[in-house]
Amino acid sequence: MNIIELAKRAGFVEYELDDGTTEAFDKRYAKFAALVAAHEREACAKLCIQMANRCDDIRKTALEVAAENIRARGTT
Repeated sequence: MNIIELAKRAGFVEYELDDGTTEAFDKRYAKFAALVAAHEREACAKLCIQMANRCDDIRKTALEVAAENIRARGTT
């Protein structure tokens, strides 16, 4: 499901701009979704690091790698 479909399911409505297009709908909501996703990724990564700080070396390394992988999802 793409951002436009998610926005519509959430109750956002598409509107027409003065020039007859709806491009602003795509750009604004896509940017908002990207910001929300980045915020959630960082919250998850921080939780992994907090958990890693309470673990032994093997688990700590795994959680640190998990945090790195979560953060990396935003770069692809």
